[in-house]
Amino acid sequence: MSLTSQILLQFGGVLGGPLGRILLAIVAIGVVIVIGRVVLKVAWRLVTIAALVVGLLLLASMFLG
Repeated sequence: MSLTSQILLQFGGVLGGPLGRILLAIVAIGVVIVIGRVVLKVAWRLVTIAALVVGLLLLASMFLG
């Protein structure tokens, strides 16, 4: 049995308890938050660009139309 499989088996026993499950849940929530921040950062930029484009089109239609 390799060293990595032995380590994984040991962690499985540690993470199988209630505190291990809580730790896994907290880590999972942290990963979701980090990914969400990146997605929201991109979404915020897209919304800002869309608002500027629509605003410019509105101004152009008011003055040129």
